[in-house]
Amino acid sequence: MFSADNLRFFLEVARTGRLNEAARNLAVDHTTVGRRITTLEKSLGERLFDRSPGGWQLTEAGADLLPRAESVESAVIAAYDARISGAGPLTGTVRIVTPDGFGAFVVAPQLVELRRRHPHLDVELVTATEHGSLSARHFDVAVTLEEPPPRSVHVQQLASYYLRLYAAEEYLAAASPISELADLKNHTLIWYIDALLDVAPLRILESLPHKQRVAIQTNNITGHWTAARSGLGIAPLPQYVGEPDESLRAVLPESFSVRRNYWLVIPRELRQVGRVRAVAQFLRASVTSSPYLAQGQ
Repeated sequence: MFSADNLRFFLEVARTGRLNEAARNLAVDHTTVGRRITTLEKSLGERLFDRSPGGWQLTEAGADLLPRAESVESAVIAAYDARISGAGPLTGTVRIVTPDGFGAFVVAPQLVELRRRHPHLDVELVTATEHGSLSARHFDVAVTLEEPPPRSVHVQQLASYYLRLYAAEEYLAAASPISELADLKNHTLIWYIDALLDVAPLRILESLPHKQRVAIQTNNITGHWTAARSGLGIAPLPQYVGEPDESLRAVLPESFSVRRNYWLVIPRELRQVGRVRAVAQFLRASVTSSPYLAQGQ
C-alpha cells in the first residue's frame, strides 16, 4: 500500500545521495531508510534509485517522482506553517547561506532590521564561498554567485555588483607607481587560496593580461579587506566593501572592474512558508538599500 510518509525518506535520499547521511538527517537508522525506500518502490512498481558504492542515484522513474514528492512536501509544510502561525508573529528558525562577502557586509549589518520586524524569528547565517554549503540542501534561503539548475529550487537574480582593486593610502604611497595592469606584477596581491576556490565567477585574475603572483592568500573576503586596509597590499574587493572604507583607495578602476551576479535560491517546497518569504523580502530590501548593489532583473 502506498504511504505518503515514505516520500520524506525518498526526498532525503534524493537530496543527499547517501543512505547514512539521509538517516542522520531524519534521525533514524539507515536500515529504516532503506526499508522505507524499498516499500515505496514496491508500492509504485518501479525502481527509484540505482544503488552503488558511490551513492544512490535517481533512476528515470525517481527523477519523474521527485517534483511530485516535493509538491506534497511543500503543501504539508505550508499547511503546518499556516496552522502554527495563524495571525500571530513569525516564529521558528531560518538558515541563510550566502557567499562570505555578501553575508558579512550586506546581510549581517541589516539583521537588526529583520530582528525589529520579526523578534521571535531565529536566524542562522552561514557564510562560505564554496559549493559545499549548498550541495546538501541544508538551507532555507541561499544567495549564490552561480545560477543553480532550477530543477528543485526557485531561482531569481537578486543583484549585481562590481569587483575592483583596493589598497590603503599608505601602501600606495610607499610602493612603486601603478599606471597599468602590468604594473601589478611588482605589487603584493591579496586573494583567495587557489586550491580552495571552486567558484568560477571568482577566478577573475585569469582575465589579467599577465600572469599574476598572489603573495597573500586567505579564504574569505573579510581577510582580504582587513589585510588591504592594514597596508599589506592590493585586494580585489566588492565595491560595497571597498568604497565605504575611507582608508582604501580604488586602484586602476577604469582598467579593472569585473561585474558579477548574486542569485536568490529557495527550495521549491519552502517558497510559501511565511518565515522564508519574510527573509527573502528582507534580502531584497538589503540590496535596495545599498548604493553599490544593483537590483536583479
